[in-house]
Amino acid sequence: MHGDFLNRLRNDYPDLSPNEQKLCTFLRLNLNTKEIANLLSISLRGVEVARYRLRKKLRLEKGENLSKFILEY
Repeated sequence: MHGDFLNRLRNDYPDLSPNEQKLCTFLRLNLNTKEIANLLSISLRGVEVARYRLRKKLRLEKGENLSKFILEY
């Protein structure tokens, strides 16, 4: 379905960790924070922190939506 997504992501952002790539994949599948927390076996707060760090690595502006960015990527 999103065959080239992970390859493009790795090429454009080579400093992303495997867990951050996994988070991007879950966001691409349009999963919410609670679903992601259950899949990764971490707390909701853990997902929020991971999303915050991912936003910084992707160099998103303050008002830019992370989920929307990933879905349109």
